[in-house]
Amino acid sequence: MPSSEKPSPEKTSSPEETLIDTIIKTIPPLHPEGKKFLAIFVAVTLVFGLYSEALFWIGVVATLWCAYFFRDPIRTVPAREGLIVSPGDGLVQKIVRVVPPAALKLGEDERTRISIFLNVFDVHVNRVPAHGTVTSLHYHPGAFFNASLEKASEQNERQYVTMALAGNRGTLGVVQIAGFVARRILCHIKEGDMLATGERFGLIRFGSRVDLYLPVGAQPLVIEGQRAVGGETVFADLAASEPARTGNKL
Repeated sequence: MPSSEKPSPEKTSSPEETLIDTIIKTIPPLHPEGKKFLAIFVAVTLVFGLYSEALFWIGVVATLWCAYFFRDPIRTVPAREGLIVSPGDGLVQKIVRVVPPAALKLGEDERTRISIFLNVFDVHVNRVPAHGTVTSLHYHPGAFFNASLEKASEQNERQYVTMALAGNRGTLGVVQIAGFVARRILCHIKEGDMLATGERFGLIRFGSRVDLYLPVGAQPLVIEGQRAVGGETVFADLAASEPARTGNKL
């Protein structure tokens, strides 16, 4: 006999539930480093609210900005060996040929340096440019000039990271550089660590810069003025012979 049971109707969400679900999926996760700062901003905002409504709303805006600054979005990382991706979100400010800093231990041959400037609205989580092993780490205290200035690479507080790439594809260097507002560089890797492309390795708080020194002979596949997405934008392809890219601002 055919079953007399009726199929249960599909549950439909209310407009309010749909809106809340959309907001939750849109808001990126918060980096663990940001939780304590968010708690401080919330506490200060509540105190402000005891004295002034205007101060309370200023605190609300500041708290929302804090949550926005420490966001840690999920990224889709290219998986093919030989690709080098951006170590950070921001503006590709300068691409030059220079001798790497001695602290990176990359020798005296000139390499292509790609500098990414991160403003206070960019994601500040730093990601590993390519699959490989950390061979050297060196922290250098320094000043806090505007990170967009050329002298920031040599005078600001900075963290040097050197990697030997998997498959004997050479070496590269990453330098986390504090900026005018930034006051803390976080780097939670150590020498000998084997890291995957796109893996999170650090954070710079409140405006900064990241310099990437490509392997010898690698050609940049980005141009100055381009926006980069950490862990996704391909900066070089060691398996290709494509020349350095050029472009026009339209």
